[in-house]
Amino acid sequence: MDAFYASVEQRDNPDLRGKPIAVGGSSRRGVTTTASYEARVFGVRSAMPGYMAKQLCPELIFVPPRFEVYQEVSRQIRDVFREFTDLIEPLSLDEAFLDVTVNKKQIPYGMEVAQEIMNRVLAETQLTCSAGVSYCKFLAKVASGMKKPNGLTIITPQRAEAFLEKLPVKDFFGVGKVTAKKMHEMGIQNGADLKQFSRLELLKNFGKRGDFYYNIVRGIDDRPVNAHRIRKSLGVERTLENNLSTVEEITPVLLRIIDTFCERLQKADNYGRTITLKLKTSDFQTLTRSHSKSYFIRKKEDITDIALILLKENATAFNKIRLIGLTASNLEKEQNDNTDGQLKFDWNE
Repeated sequence: MDAFYASVEQRDNPDLRGKPIAVGGSSRRGVTTTASYEARVFGVRSAMPGYMAKQLCPELIFVPPRFEVYQEVSRQIRDVFREFTDLIEPLSLDEAFLDVTVNKKQIPYGMEVAQEIMNRVLAETQLTCSAGVSYCKFLAKVASGMKKPNGLTIITPQRAEAFLEKLPVKDFFGVGKVTAKKMHEMGIQNGADLKQFSRLELLKNFGKRGDFYYNIVRGIDDRPVNAHRIRKSLGVERTLENNLSTVEEITPVLLRIIDTFCERLQKADNYGRTITLKLKTSDFQTLTRSHSKSYFIRKKEDITDIALILLKENATAFNKIRLIGLTASNLEKEQNDNTDGQLKFDWNE
């Protein structure tokens, strides 16, 4: 979907159409979840602190998120997908892989399937989406972002090698900012540069991900569309209104997060053997610390003890923090992962 949350808000509120808006992020320490294309012209992006977004675009309008509405629209879109195929692998509320090799409408070409889906989504939701069509997931994902908004890009097997050789490594799906920086330091700017490195060299520099990079730059990606993705974790995280530095300051906030975290586990009736504490520092470094048990951790008292111990044991690892999160993994139940397993909130402390 194109700027999904922001597009829903502009659809439902005519006064916002054609204006730069950002969903979320209105408080001093808030974070934007989605920016409209009018805001993106100014450099406003998702996951950007609200104050920074406002500096880039003084006319920016902040809109509070309505997740229940986005979930309902997502269900409408998923219903459209099911008109064409049952092989659907959701990545989030607004994105999914579809295998349409054999589709319900017996359309012979993926390009035509994609165009029909785009037309149907627009008719059902009054929202535009973009599609990438190719013979593997990696290329389809990269293609889907090439002509946004309302764009359709096809990468055939014949085009794949030349396309990948010219593609900047920062645009490779699965290459984040840290990895891209490391690649640049190694002299790797695009796919052609990446292809000069052997599998062994990439494994040495990037661990097991090196094997993935070696294959994808050659257009090799045999991962199937998985219609039964398994959720591996459940969690809650919150951005703080003010930086906190001491255990004494952090503890009351952590206790309230534990309340929400336990409510989520109870509602899902799903518990994990591992509890992970996530802390993001004031300079945006992420620290994660975990503790595992041989049993599923159900009691709030046990979760509280683990979280507080992890905090105290790592109190010297940071100066100030701006975000706290808790995650349960090694879950008791394997659940279809139809949405993101992590709840994120702006926290006004």
